[in-house]
Parts: sequence; structure tokens; C-alpha cells
Amino acid sequence: MALADDIRSDLDAMVGKPWSIRNGLVVPGTDDVGLYNNDAVKLDAVYLYADLLGSTKLARDFTPQTAGKVIRASLRTASTIIKNYGGEIRSYDGDRVMGIFIGGSKNSNAAKTALKIKYAMKDIVQPALHAKLSTLRDAGFLPRMCVGIASGEAFIARAGVRGSSDLVSIGRAPNVAAKLSDIREGADYSTYITAAVYNSLSKETKFSKDVDMWQPISREVGGEKMTIYRSTYWWSM
Repeated sequence: MALADDIRSDLDAMVGKPWSIRNGLVVPGTDDVGLYNNDAVKLDAVYLYADLLGSTKLARDFTPQTAGKVIRASLRTASTIIKNYGGEIRSYDGDRVMGIFIGGSKNSNAAKTALKIKYAMKDIVQPALHAKLSTLRDAGFLPRMCVGIASGEAFIARAGVRGSSDLVSIGRAPNVAAKLSDIREGADYSTYITAAVYNSLSKETKFSKDVDMWQPISREVGGEKMTIYRSTYWWSM
């Protein structure tokens, strides 16, 4: 009964107390958010999820050593670009990384990050992996990432057990961004943003030589019909 009592005690502390929510000016770290006092930080933020495509095939057709190198190379590359353009990384989920952008240029910074991830995967990561991993090259496996971006209000809280607790983002923006990163439409389209993000883009992240880089489409996302924007473009480095 000791385990059941521990669970009941935790639930009483978490569910029985009201949230203590404060506005955040920076993306909080784990130590900045309390666990048992139902502490939460509210952010007006842009969420970006970068998800490795073909991970099921990767695990099925290649050795764990090869699959591991592809996943590590992809996540490391995406994470480096996210941080370089002002994003804060607060979550890794298998072969997916989440970045949070805040501030006045958050939408444009996130969009630029996504387009640079596409370039890096094609022109840097793929050649590097194929040069070192012949089985990957011979099979024609091309590591790519799909990126979903959504903006809005969310609040960040902690979940888990004591020292093992982790931050979770709760709200429509992180949920929609994650679902957008799950879209699979072939090699051409791998970047998806919401209409709110598109409408807040700077000119340089919306147009290339006066041509709109983003195409509006209608999609059902998480049971909701919405207009989103997709792009075939990339941004060189």
C-alpha cells in the first residue's frame, strides 16, 4: 500500500491546489518552476518541433549503431540551429526536438530556423552520413526532418517525480506544432506553419525574390479544420 499512498499524496498535492501562474519574460528552466505548489509560467511564444522522417524504416532496416548516429546527427544539427536563432530547447522526444521562441521576432526566427534545418539536413548532414555509413548510402536513405511551427499562449509546468521531473508545455501552440511536424507529404514539403505565424513573418522570411515562399492549404489538425502554410524552400548557411 506504500506505493498507492505515495500516488494519492502526490495527487492530493497537485490536483487539490490551484495553479500559481505568473507571466514569463524568459523561457524557464526546470529549477525555475515549482513541482508541488502547482507553479506555472505563462508565455506568449512560438513552438517549433523538428521530427526526423523515416525513423521506423531506420530502426527496421539498419543496425542500432547506424540508426543511433543518424538520430544523433539530426537532433544535434537541428538543436544547434534552434539555439543559434534564439530558440530555447526544453524537450527531446525520441527522434524529435522542441524549441521555444519568444520576443518580438519570434515568428520570423522560428521560420528561418525551419528553413535552415531543411538546408542543413540536405546539404550537410546527408553527405556527412553517407560518407561515413556505406549501408545508409547504398540503401539510398536520405535523412530529413519535418518541422511544425505554431504560436500562441502556453504555460510551462513540471511533471515527474522529485529529481526526475521535467518541464511540459501546455496549450494549443505546442500541441498544434507537434501535429504539424507529423505531416508527411513527400520530399518537397517539410515545413509547416500556422496562419498566425505566417501573418507575423518579416518580409525576408515570407518572400524570396518577391515570390511568396509559403503556400496556403486546408488541413485537419488534431480534429480541427484550419488553414496552414507549407513551404518547399530552404535557407542556405
